[in-house]
Amino acid sequence: MTTLLLLVASCTAGVLLGAIFFWGLWTTLKRLGRARSTAVLLLGSLVLRFGLVLGGFYLLARYAGWEHVLAAALGFTLSRILVVYRLQAHAVTREPGT
Repeated sequence: MTTLLLLVASCTAGVLLGAIFFWGLWTTLKRLGRARSTAVLLLGSLVLRFGLVLGGFYLLARYAGWEHVLAAALGFTLSRILVVYRLQAHAVTREPGT
């Protein structure tokens, strides 16, 4: 039972890492129009987002094991699916030209 609970916690950590990653991507894309240097903004955002996510996965791999990394990867993927679904649903309900 404890192992299952820890795997669920790892999956939740993956969802959280995915939410941070995709929120950062969304924030970066919204700021592109106002940025003085889009390349610096994109590269800096990429390095920061990848650093956070890879750091989280590294900690899981180091202290929890490959099963927990797999559960976190599943959570990260679930986070991506939810973001895509929500953005597609939002695009369908928006009126043209807005």
